[in-house]
Amino acid sequence: MKRFPYAHASHAQWRVAVERVLAQLRLQLDRPDSARAVSLALLYITDHYAEQAQDILEQLSAGLPEVSDWVGTVGVGIAANNIEYFDQPALALMLCDLSPHQYRVFSGVAPLALSPRLTGADGFVAHTALVHADGSTPELAELIAELAQRTASACVFGGLSSSRSAQLQFAHSSAGTLRGQGAASGVFQGGLSGVAFDATAGLLVRVTQGAQPVGRAHRVTAAQGHLVLTLDQRPALDLLFEHLGIAPVRLAQSIERLRSTLVGLTPPDVPGQALARSAGLAPAVAHSFGPDVLVRHIVGLDVMRHALVFAEPVAPGSQLAFCQRHVQAAAADLMRICTEVRAELEAQTPSLPPGGALVRGGAPAFVAPQSQRIAGAIYVSCAGRGGPHFGAASAELRLVRRALGDVPLVGFFAGGEIAHQRLLGYSAVLMVFALPLA
Repeated sequence: MKRFPYAHASHAQWRVAVERVLAQLRLQLDRPDSARAVSLALLYITDHYAEQAQDILEQLSAGLPEVSDWVGTVGVGIAANNIEYFDQPALALMLCDLSPHQYRVFSGVAPLALSPRLTGADGFVAHTALVHADGSTPELAELIAELAQRTASACVFGGLSSSRSAQLQFAHSSAGTLRGQGAASGVFQGGLSGVAFDATAGLLVRVTQGAQPVGRAHRVTAAQGHLVLTLDQRPALDLLFEHLGIAPVRLAQSIERLRSTLVGLTPPDVPGQALARSAGLAPAVAHSFGPDVLVRHIVGLDVMRHALVFAEPVAPGSQLAFCQRHVQAAAADLMRICTEVRAELEAQTPSLPPGGALVRGGAPAFVAPQSQRIAGAIYVSCAGRGGPHFGAASAELRLVRRALGDVPLVGFFAGGEIAHQRLLGYSAVLMVFALPLA
């Protein structure tokens, strides 16, 4: 595996943008040290190009005949190394230096095996997957959870297409389609699609929810549907006021602060210690939420019953931590996940002997810095986080660049994020392909 070639371009005419991307890729592919096994492409376009999606895929396929499998989607914004394209026509493309036995493209006409134990004729076993989905798909949360169970890790990652026009996905598999499905164009609307990777793909994944807990976690001890009555046997509204330092008599003056306050919820079927630790009960992981925590809005206050109203039902026994979203919390947590990736790469790197050279077979070997050990990266962030939220255009991607270094990266800004088996919001998912040491 070598560093993944990638390119991006913006132009009012989609054909010009495609030609610019192809020109950038040809320059990279012509280099002696360039990747050669580039059969898989990740393609992201902004919704300005949604109506031309099929034409774009066909022109790119014609210009890159070595690529047999395509995956991607549309976003109101897309990402590339150090840059965000919002509200402008643009596309980003990355070619993955992976062998065909390391991945499988899936869609409604080419699904994954029902169980990770059911391998294909070539023995492929899905370990995890990058997923793109249409947010209007019925029972989407259940479909994501079911798809995750088709992987050995029971974890999938990705996001929901975001568009002001057509919600579409790219998914073309060289393995063909289900019998009876006919030919597939490679451009889909509705449902889920993506690419599954086996355990040898060297994938590292981290999730940031960009919310900072306010105080410790509580257990929901009484709830009725969307209404949470008590936390730790105390009135829920009273605990909210206590955490925020708000006097009930000054409620009108505190409306803006209340509007910026959310909750991190862990359902009863998820081990509760994850939320307890992330809400400040364990210093090692304080001030961050893991992917099992659902960050949700408070949509109302029931002053008569001293209760809180949420956007979705809350089950008794759930754990709840109040939290707030602001640029400092989001930036700090984004840097945290990037630091964790770098730390994991460092942990995989052998210690150098005296003199600084790693000796293999009697000869010194060069150990690349961590940024050079990243073959490529995929970044899926909430559309509500991109652009001005981090203070300036492309500020979020510049934070990633600062933390990871100059690495091949593409992605998109989603209408909702997918992590493990759940739908998240106002979060970001970072997927990194690590180059092997040998």
